[in-house]
Amino acid sequence: MEDNFEQERMLMVAEQIERRGLCNPSLLEAFRRVPRHCFVPLDQQQLAYIDGPLSIGDGQTISQPYIVALMTSLAALQGDENVLEIGTGSGYQAAILACLVKTVHTIERFASLARRARQVLAQLGFNNVQVHEGDGTLGWAEAAPFQAVLVTAAAPRPPQPLLEQLSEGGRLVLPVGDRSSQDLQVWQRQGEHYSTESIIPVSFVPLRGKHGWKEDHWPDHCYFTF
Repeated sequence: MEDNFEQERMLMVAEQIERRGLCNPSLLEAFRRVPRHCFVPLDQQQLAYIDGPLSIGDGQTISQPYIVALMTSLAALQGDENVLEIGTGSGYQAAILACLVKTVHTIERFASLARRARQVLAQLGFNNVQVHEGDGTLGWAEAAPFQAVLVTAAAPRPPQPLLEQLSEGGRLVLPVGDRSSQDLQVWQRQGEHYSTESIIPVSFVPLRGKHGWKEDHWPDHCYFTF
């Protein structure tokens, strides 16, 4: 694909990611390499490198570049991991991960988004990404265990299948909360127990599925017990 946005991409990395304290060289190089504009609708390509999310259809969004970078950083990747992403969306997060790990499995519930992401990833040569269609809250047991799982939609609580599919020491990075209040959290497996840390407030679309929000349920506020 033709790249007419290199200057904008370099500025995005410097101003939106590096300036905010995310300075890992491999992470920054991944964001310099991946053409974000290829993952947004044609009528929004001129906005691809702004400091914010964009609509990609089906009520879904491509996250703000800094949030993609932060979630990737929180996964603490070393380079040889098998990683699971829940919520393929545009495929941009999967492409960033593909630059940093051995294998990426990503699950999308909307067939149209999965097809589009699969096409763009293939055109860009990301052959270590497998795009699946289905209920992401169930994970992808066939390819488990995963050293990291990233969820790009807000869950009422960490889905149990995703916790169970983590390897020892593996990390689950996800937003937890409802429409009005969400926290980006990191859950790390320690045997049969999990440590947890809240990072920052965030705003994501709801995670739908058996272990997520139901189709008709996306409350303004509720209380959670873990």
